[in-house]
Order: sequence, then structure tokens, then C-alpha cells
Amino acid sequence: AAPAGAVAFGVKHTEGVSVDVLFRGRSEPEAVSGAGARWPLDEGTVLRFSMSRASSEVNDNKVTVSFYAEGGKPINQAGVFLTGVGISLDVDADQDGVVEKNNPNKASWAWGPEGHGAILLVSCDKEFP
Repeated sequence: AAPAGAVAFGVKHTEGVSVDVLFRGRSEPEAVSGAGARWPLDEGTVLRFSMSRASSEVNDNKVTVSFYAEGGKPINQAGVFLTGVGISLDVDADQDGVVEKNNPNKASWAWGPEGHGAILLVSCDKEFP
């Protein structure tokens, strides 16, 4: 998606976003921490961005990629607006018929008639990066 003539790129992002640059052949990503850093525009380079908290309003976070020609001359920019959505799994942890978001038994589990909690198995591995 880079414009013709681009040989490097730089990334800026708002505080609520984490951005990593993954290069082909490297196992560890490089974190994008501040403005000014530039990377070569190579085939197989991937930008990975994420948010760790919910947004306060729609489109309140942004990632901007700047493209540069030989010699560092800016060519163009591309941007994406992000909205973080909070998801919470709530259960009837004490089995009293009421689903409570902040039930203290939600974080633990005990077997038996006086038991509490819920069992949830989630596959969070990266089978398809």
C-alpha cells in the first residue's frame, strides 16, 4: 500500500495505542515508542497495533504512517482511526441467579454444593498470526 518511490516509513500513534514493527526473518518485533524513527520499506514488513483499554469515544485513537523517498523527502501519509471496545465476561459466580460484574468469586472456583465460580477454557494461541 506504499506510494511509488517510497523507500522508508515512520509511524506516529496516540497514547492509547501500542505499535510494533515486525520484519521478515526476525522473531521479535520492534516497539514503536516515539516520533522520528524510520524503518526501511521492505517486503514482508508488518505493522501490528493494539489497544489495551477501551476508548472513551469513537475514533479517539489514531495510527499515522508517513512514507519517505530516497534522501528522506516525505511523499505521503496514511492513517487509521481506532476505537477500543471493552469486553467483559460476566457470570453468576456464586450461583444465586444474579450475574454480577464485580463478584469476588469470579476470580476463583470451588467445587461442591457451596462452590462458586465458573470454568472457562479459551484458546488464545496464535495459530494464524
